[in-house]
Amino acid sequence: MRRLEYSPVSARKMQELDQRAVHEFKIPSLLLMENAGRAVAEEAAKLLKPMPRRCVCIVCGKGNNGADGMVAARHLANAGVRVYILVAAAPGRFRGDARVQWRIVQAMGLSAERIGLRGNFNALERRLEQCDLVVDALLGTGISGRLKPPYLEIIERVNSSRKPVLAVDVPSGLDATTGKLMGPCVRARRTVTFACPKTGLLKGEGPKHSGKIVVAGISIPAEILP
Repeated sequence: MRRLEYSPVSARKMQELDQRAVHEFKIPSLLLMENAGRAVAEEAAKLLKPMPRRCVCIVCGKGNNGADGMVAARHLANAGVRVYILVAAAPGRFRGDARVQWRIVQAMGLSAERIGLRGNFNALERRLEQCDLVVDALLGTGISGRLKPPYLEIIERVNSSRKPVLAVDVPSGLDATTGKLMGPCVRARRTVTFACPKTGLLKGEGPKHSGKIVVAGISIPAEILP
């Protein structure tokens, strides 16, 4: 099926499109998330194909971006990939769809470790050394203001690992609308962005940090996309 091309949108416009899909078209937000996470898993599988160990480290934040990463984690695990989930938040802080995804990966028995607690990044450093690919599901389009710990340290360690990175929607640390850096920013080899390109991927510092941009459809009706 041929993929239609849609115009770039700001973070605020993308949030509006998500909400219209849920409220006007009655598409469950969990379905949008499922489609997003599956698209990430498909791109990760392509990057992993020539790699010997087929091992992925998925770094997740507490919001929907991190939940997309958890969806990708279970699809990759089902495909026989070794998956390490690293969570930069206390599980008790997950809300809504993110809490649902956390419960699923727990029920599946997938490896999930907390990072950044009291400045402890040992698990992150260990898994970065072991993996072939990093999936950046730390921060999405909703960030505002300068980054704070533990995100600063996590992004710096991901970049220092020199492992190839697949970013979820936008590289963590990049303003999805303006392309400005909010502090240290993940340097991705590839970015899977959803429904429409985000304007910040295409201007400012966006092109330097996003790598190849893949736009994945997530079932938002074409009639409301720009």
